[in-house]
Amino acid sequence: MTEFSSSNLDSATQKPRISTDNPPPPPHIGIDVPTTGDAALSPARTVNQFKKITALPLVFLIFYEVSGGPFGIEDSVKAAGPLLAIVGFIVFPFIWSIPEALITAEMGTMFPENGGYVVWVSSALGPYWGFQQGWVKWLSGVIDNALYPILFLDYLKSGIPILGSGIPRVAAILVLTVALTYLNYRGLSIVGVAAVLLGVFSILPFVVMSFMSIPKLKPSRWLVVSKKMKGVNWSLYLNTLFWNLNYWDSISTLSGEVENPSKTLPRALFYALVLVVLSYIFPVLTGTGAIALDQKLWTDGYFTDIGKVIGGAWLGWWIQAAAATSNMGMFLAEMSSDSFQLLGMAERGMLPEVFAKRSSYGTPWVGILFSASGVILLSWLSFQEIVAAENLLYCFGMVLEFITFVRLRMKYPAASRPFKIPVGVLGSILMCIPPTVLIGVIMAFTNLKVAAVSLAAIVIGLVLQPCLKQVEKKGWLKFSTSSHLPNLME
Repeated sequence: MTEFSSSNLDSATQKPRISTDNPPPPPHIGIDVPTTGDAALSPARTVNQFKKITALPLVFLIFYEVSGGPFGIEDSVKAAGPLLAIVGFIVFPFIWSIPEALITAEMGTMFPENGGYVVWVSSALGPYWGFQQGWVKWLSGVIDNALYPILFLDYLKSGIPILGSGIPRVAAILVLTVALTYLNYRGLSIVGVAAVLLGVFSILPFVVMSFMSIPKLKPSRWLVVSKKMKGVNWSLYLNTLFWNLNYWDSISTLSGEVENPSKTLPRALFYALVLVVLSYIFPVLTGTGAIALDQKLWTDGYFTDIGKVIGGAWLGWWIQAAAATSNMGMFLAEMSSDSFQLLGMAERGMLPEVFAKRSSYGTPWVGILFSASGVILLSWLSFQEIVAAENLLYCFGMVLEFITFVRLRMKYPAASRPFKIPVGVLGSILMCIPPTVLIGVIMAFTNLKVAAVSLAAIVIGLVLQPCLKQVEKKGWLKFSTSSHLPNLME
């Protein structure tokens, strides 16, 4: 983890170019599109006129992209017991989170533009595979975002039972989705401030609970394993760990909106990594060490009950409110990432030009509406089905990212990298092996239904890209590549 604070952070900040023979690209100016009300920017208006994201909001946006707090980690204890849950949240970051965050820091500063990992893969493997990366990652993100209205209501239904099922639940999901989508439309500055405020509110009750639990802690309770390993639900355990410790690369799709990304992005990733890991370990230590273990109770929302036992009803209600607001923060962060990814793809000519339109607040309003529609369509799925499906799609995208990272190290060793992981080509290959093996393990534990649905989604992407090319060729929709972006294929 020390690489994040190394001298790489103080290196050159110029925008990287694959071809070192061409002059640097002009400043980011956005795509000129017809102006219709506030649905598009005028040609004279540039993206630089909008306020960029600074370090603190970026830390909390990453925090919400990845985590949002310990809400949703309860199944790790249910699946494997306290010991494996604790060990998992300590070891798993070294296998997955740190490599992914480091790669995001290097590639995100190498290509500081919206679209993130789509641009990375396109530069290494060509636009066809860049589109596939964008498709599976966007779909994975939308599936992920469909969770948060569900989790929000799950945490509230104990206090408001009417939200548990039926028309009131459906109506609440729609209202919540529309309200949070509107916040995204109003601008990243508002989303960033909201992320900071929601993050502090969500973390504080667990800080209080950790201190209050100290007199009740019994460390021997941390050593319990589910029926001496024979009763471990490995699929649930691994999917829960993976879901709660991935998506570090999602923030890359906002790189074009970050102030001084060559320094801000790596630092924000480092601080967010520390915040995420601590926000998992201490609540698990508290919950398993302070009260008697009953594994079957460790499901979504159980931290509310733990808070009531340790601190009283007031702490339980605080945790319940924090869980609800945390899901709001995760929705806002994921929606921002997904919509700016579509904007970046449109700027690269992979999607129709309409996806590159910005509102008067600088937000990609078409991408926001498109992503919100996907969330509503998928919100009927169960929690476990959503997690398993998004994890499998995400794994496919991560394999492409690892290949891209190594290929760019081999193909363009002299390209500008404002932040560079201090390893060579061999080191980059070795760094990608453990997370790749983990991907294989997770895929091996995937049930056939989820695997079939995920495979079908991948096949749709393989066919969709040539279809869009035909649409462009026929002139049915307008596609264009933004002139301010460097040519990745030079």
